[in-house]
Amino acid sequence: MSLTPIGEPRHKITTASLREQKLSHEPISCLTAYDYATARLVDDASVEMILVGDSLAQTMLGYENTLSVTVDEMLHHVKAVRRGTKNALLLADMPYGSYQVDANDALRNATRFVKEGGAEVVKIEGGEKRADLIRRIIDAEIPVAGHIGLTPQSVNVMGGYKVQGKDLSGIEQLMRDAVALDRAGVACLYLEGIPREVAAMITAEVSAPTIGIGAGPECDGQVLVFHDIMNLTFGPPAKFVRRYGDAAALITNAVQAFRADVKSLRYPSDEESYHLPRETKAGLDTVLARKRAMGR
Repeated sequence: MSLTPIGEPRHKITTASLREQKLSHEPISCLTAYDYATARLVDDASVEMILVGDSLAQTMLGYENTLSVTVDEMLHHVKAVRRGTKNALLLADMPYGSYQVDANDALRNATRFVKEGGAEVVKIEGGEKRADLIRRIIDAEIPVAGHIGLTPQSVNVMGGYKVQGKDLSGIEQLMRDAVALDRAGVACLYLEGIPREVAAMITAEVSAPTIGIGAGPECDGQVLVFHDIMNLTFGPPAKFVRRYGDAAALITNAVQAFRADVKSLRYPSDEESYHLPRETKAGLDTVLARKRAMGR
């Protein structure tokens, strides 16, 4: 396995290079990003894939779930992330309602994510029932990432965020979903909230790289939500979330320190203030002195 040192030049990640990584057994890293600054940091860290997930509904916009976010809201963030992404492969979630109702609308919306947003891949939730739609979008020269298992846009049908494929019939359905999407030509396949053993079976069965989130270590790659790994979410983390930093504490401490300095007049200092040129200040002092004298 060869890893690119952080900060060194690297090649542009493409859908083809992802398949090469699967074949060479080089793990694929993926993180979400929703703005320019985060995209810059994630891209500079040599993460292969950046996903503008519909999870921004919760992390950025404060919605209760992913169902409320719109295409226009998603595009706003995709554009920002595009400007901060140089080498990573940029994927965008197609939000709920943008592809479920009408195939023509789905194709138009997918085109917008590529043409307006700069996404290189669009991600669609659902298994074999989405295979025909995915083929149609791919025929329009738009790469598609599949997403099966726990699909958050189906939260109301599933009755909550529950692990999928825990019984034999569920496993069979997941295998059918994976094979159908693989045959449809997905660029990669996200596996969310499924048993490790099932994810390993799918990964061995399909030619597309699998990207796991709560699906165990046998997947070809792993994805997590940036806000989750940095402790920027306001709730208990899922079982599969590993926190790598505490940005919440860092931000809170900085904000509290700023407020304390303002209240105690420690900010800004004289060194942090702009000053008049010496000649201008002397002239101003003269004018003010005359005004004071006239006011007596």
